[in-house]
Amino acid sequence: MLDHLTTEASNPASEQLDELSTLEIVKLINDQDAGIAEAVARQSQQIATAVDVISDRLHNGGRLIYFGAGTSGRLGILDAAECPPTFRSDPRQVVGLIAGGPSAITTAVEGAEDNPSLGMQDLERIQLSPNDVVVGIATSGRTPYVIGGLEYARELGAYAIGLTCNDNSEMKPYCDLVIAPVVGPEILSGSTRMKAGTATKMVLNMLSTGAMIRQGKTFGNLMVDLRATNTKLNARARRIVKAATELSDAEAVDLLARCNGEVKTAIVVHHTEQSPEAARTLLDRASGHLRRAIHDGTNGAVRL
Repeated sequence: MLDHLTTEASNPASEQLDELSTLEIVKLINDQDAGIAEAVARQSQQIATAVDVISDRLHNGGRLIYFGAGTSGRLGILDAAECPPTFRSDPRQVVGLIAGGPSAITTAVEGAEDNPSLGMQDLERIQLSPNDVVVGIATSGRTPYVIGGLEYARELGAYAIGLTCNDNSEMKPYCDLVIAPVVGPEILSGSTRMKAGTATKMVLNMLSTGAMIRQGKTFGNLMVDLRATNTKLNARARRIVKAATELSDAEAVDLLARCNGEVKTAIVVHHTEQSPEAARTLLDRASGHLRRAIHDGTNGAVRL
């Protein structure tokens, strides 16, 4: 059943893998990895379409839900977990599911991926709605757990995206959109945690980051909606405020303190000379878009 899959094929470049020196192994892996970005680039239009759909659904109260088995599931959970500290997003807004449940994050749960009804049940459990976007991640494109979830999602009216590293995958009929960066055979045949896993991570980075940018979570390339929960992030928040306001270090610290550590609020307060409460209102009216809030708060007098 797997013989026709590119990700399961033998890689001619690594047929003598066990006879290579350590340095030769490292160079071979690196040489093979060099083509991953090109494979992802060939899917740029599909990824952009997905970002626009996700952004629209999030804006209207929907969620982004990743689900998969093994490495695919773990990568989705990782991307979901990084959204709240990076973008101050609600932890319920981007969700990661893995076949076999939370224990499968660190320990393989044999057979969990082979049951399509489990994919449906996991989505039912989180009360999937027609306003959500689901991204079924399956390097092979044939994982029953993922196909079962995608089929259920489409029946419910949710937008179903398939992410695979094989062309013409079995899950294609169950998807509204397929993203398929084909990276070729792995140097260790079938070990899709390698090139396929890297390609998957790159695509997920684009999906979540692109959607959050469209939600107004950035200002230029500044991470203005971060949640400062530790020393490193507090220092980053201070640097961001300084970069967006040209205040001194001490002034930035004082401004953040007045604004309960909210970077966006602090920047709007500085540029509009209004109170933190008024700045929050401006941000709410601008749907969180910082540049728009400053424009509205100054009647266009400040252009950034």
